[in-house]
Amino acid sequence: MNIKTIFRLIVLFVLISCQKDDDTTSEVSTVLVQNIEIQGADITSGVNGQMASKVTPDNATDKSVSWKVSDATVADISATGLITAKKNGTITVTATANDKSTAVATKVINITSFSTTPVADYEVSTVTELNTALGKVKAGETIVLNGGTYAMTSKITITTSGTSDKVITLKAKDLASRPKFDFSAMAEASSNQGIVLKANYWHFKGIDIYNAGDNGMQITGSNNIIEFMTFSECADSGLQLDNGAANNTILNCDSYFNADATLENADGFACKLNAGTGNKFIGCRAWQNLDDGWDGYLRGTDNISTTYQNCWAVKNGYLKDGNKGAGDGNGFKTGGSDDKLLKHNAKYTNCIAAGNVADGFDHNSNRGEVTIYNCSAYDNGRNYSFSSSNPLAKLIIKNSNVLGAYGTTLADVVDSANNSWQNGITVTADDFNSIDYTQLLGPRKADGSLPDVTFFHLKSDSDMINKGVDVGLLFNGALPDIGAFEF
Repeated sequence: MNIKTIFRLIVLFVLISCQKDDDTTSEVSTVLVQNIEIQGADITSGVNGQMASKVTPDNATDKSVSWKVSDATVADISATGLITAKKNGTITVTATANDKSTAVATKVINITSFSTTPVADYEVSTVTELNTALGKVKAGETIVLNGGTYAMTSKITITTSGTSDKVITLKAKDLASRPKFDFSAMAEASSNQGIVLKANYWHFKGIDIYNAGDNGMQITGSNNIIEFMTFSECADSGLQLDNGAANNTILNCDSYFNADATLENADGFACKLNAGTGNKFIGCRAWQNLDDGWDGYLRGTDNISTTYQNCWAVKNGYLKDGNKGAGDGNGFKTGGSDDKLLKHNAKYTNCIAAGNVADGFDHNSNRGEVTIYNCSAYDNGRNYSFSSSNPLAKLIIKNSNVLGAYGTTLADVVDSANNSWQNGITVTADDFNSIDYTQLLGPRKADGSLPDVTFFHLKSDSDMINKGVDVGLLFNGALPDIGAFEF
């Protein structure tokens, strides 16, 4: 090999080595994104919100990202991270690094800037305006009531129905300034109800019904929601479901001080006589009604089912002035009938009967099936009263407690387990943070839910904690506690 060839090979080797060094230098000089942090806040006003990306390391070669949102029906996002909201909702914002890394970040953004107040089809302030609106309202429409007293001279009968997807709404415009329907001008008479709801798919909310000549409200329609209402000082049951009324939900309502001249019929709530099935009471209270807190007496129908969840019956049988009346004075009357044969199936969960003149939970010749889970009774004439006379077909009672004598729990079939009077448990006042049931009559929360109380809440050393059995209700700890309140 001559000198010239050797020289050429040396030059070629040097050139190749330099090219490799250039490539290595190029690769080392590119710094990839390792992490992305999205900066930005929820959109609580207006329609825009700016998102920003903070990438690390600081010396990343390409710090740009691409933006996207999880739901384009709620909001859009621009290439620069500007969100444009379309409606209330929640979106997940994603930022993806544009370099060859795999860095991705997400952030959840809540949009609450759009008004949630539904547009009212009718806004009324007088009885005349209300009657006009009720005569015109159609399925899917809303009537809002301004606050104040509406002096009624005759009952309101509603026959126009909504549909399952187009409910008709009648509600207070402002729950802090509630409308009051005052029926004081009406005489006491069996035909002088305050409101008769013969229609289906209505939603009533935030109205006080006062001093009707019979029921404050009588419901004969189905699939209605009655929410955050009060019924007081009426001459029969504050709210009554009958004549086939089915699948209605009575939510967060109060009925109190109802009393009739016959001293017989004025209950707080009544799902009775010829009512239909599937009605629910949730978060309701009945107190100081002349007769019963709840009455399930039947006449003209059989084998219906009603449910009660988180309902409180307090001091029924006492009048507004605190004196005992001449009514029955039960908290929850599960059923009964003239012939003592009819079946009113009832299920009570997390309900309380306290201070009622007669029975807290009452049998009254009901021949159906009654289920009682996690209920509490205290200071009633008899706390639980289910006798062998015209007995229930079946009584299921579990996880329930009482302070004092529990009463009688008899039926053709009894499934009784893990109650405070079983398994060697001893109950005293020291088991509870409070036994003052006047707490149960405190003001409701702004949304209509029941007040927070300490009544019958278990102390940490109570032997009723974790002594229940799982019946499908939510609980803390290893097992459910006994009574209406979970520790």
